Amino acid sequence: MADEIKTKATMEKIVSLCRRRGFIFQSSEIYGTLASCWDFGPLGVELKRNIKEAWWKDMVQTRDDMVGLDSSILMHPMVWQASGHLKNFSDPLVECKKCQKRYRQDELEKQECPSCGGELGEPRQFNMMFKTYMGPIEDSSAVVYLRPETAQGMFVNFQNIVTSTRKKLPFGIAQMGKSFRNEITTGNFIFRDREFEQMEIEYFVKPGTQDKWFEFWVNERFNWYKKLGIKPEHLMLRQHCKEELAHYALGCTDIQFYFPMGWGELEGIASRGDYDLTQHANASGKNLKYIDEEAKEQYLPYVIEPSAGVDRGVLAFLCDAYDEDVADGEARVILRFHPRIAPVKAAVLPLSKKEPLATYARDIFNNLRKDWVVQYDDTQSIGRRYRRQDEIGTPFCITIDFQSLEDNQVTVRERDSMQQIRIPVAELKATLAAKLAGEPISQGRAVWKTGEK
Repeated sequence: MADEIKTKATMEKIVSLCRRRGFIFQSSEIYGTLASCWDFGPLGVELKRNIKEAWWKDMVQTRDDMVGLDSSILMHPMVWQASGHLKNFSDPLVECKKCQKRYRQDELEKQECPSCGGELGEPRQFNMMFKTYMGPIEDSSAVVYLRPETAQGMFVNFQNIVTSTRKKLPFGIAQMGKSFRNEITTGNFIFRDREFEQMEIEYFVKPGTQDKWFEFWVNERFNWYKKLGIKPEHLMLRQHCKEELAHYALGCTDIQFYFPMGWGELEGIASRGDYDLTQHANASGKNLKYIDEEAKEQYLPYVIEPSAGVDRGVLAFLCDAYDEDVADGEARVILRFHPRIAPVKAAVLPLSKKEPLATYARDIFNNLRKDWVVQYDDTQSIGRRYRRQDEIGTPFCITIDFQSLEDNQVTVRERDSMQQIRIPVAELKATLAAKLAGEPISQGRAVWKTGEK
């Protein structure tokens, strides 16, 4: 299947573009960087924010069966003992006796190891949670952990949310936030990091209905990526075999994306049964059962968990949008982002810095940026400016010329087709709003033209 997939994106091209255009920088660069830690630059933070906002709107805001939560990164250590993370959240680690470099045991067969020629020691379990101390004294009683997932905050707040919202099953709790895993092996840019952001849902259902809801969420999440422009051929579902499942899991399906290094997990949807609520009920001594007033019974709900990585999502959308073509005999790099996630929605490009055109253009720019992230660019030729906006994925460029001062019209140029339309300034906001929403524009006096201006 991979042989049939055609993509112009390579990891080298993506990393170079991200660095050059201000999407992603390596952390602490002036001090030699910190491995596998990344800073999202001006465009990267907008792309990331747009992905999160699209997820929140589609999964929470527009659904009656979902509420949100923002739980603390630092939680009581008993949370991680009850969840099994203190005991089980570990990888077998092998250390070279000569150079002291550590390797994951499951990765040893995939590489020539170690390069120094040293002897490997016996495998040891390596817990992947970051440990720190709360308070002024660093002893065992002050140990806390940076959360390795956002999920547990939703489980321990289950009764609080049921009581405060009076939600009836089935319903979900959604959360976005940072998580931390002391991964032994990182790499492939932002695909696997030690600090990352998650978008997770814990969807609580009546026991016996979990298979129906598991299938629903697999389809719902798979279609969400397609709706935001990911090419269908770059996505596939991979069902976990029985040997891969956690001991408590009833099933798990990954949504995979074809990254430059091959197929990789973009999101996992797991059917977790009542394991999590059972563990926390037993450890805390609290009754976490749901009271079903209609059926006159109490039970611990089963849970369906769609869990997505924001950073992997950013990488997937970047790779999928990346394209190269030729415009007017000149090669261009283009990011074909869906308008909902494009970091910059439009660019205002006056043909001259001279007055009164500059003030006229600035007024249009200031009006548009009340509603969208918009750039203003009056440097170099109009063709060069178009290329810069294509490379960062801006859907529309608005060209303002001296004729605009006479007829109060501007030229709007579409990124993907490079077609242009001349419209009155009074219709500009409505036109952009319609196009950014994917709606057709009423033709009227406005006629799209093919080719660059």
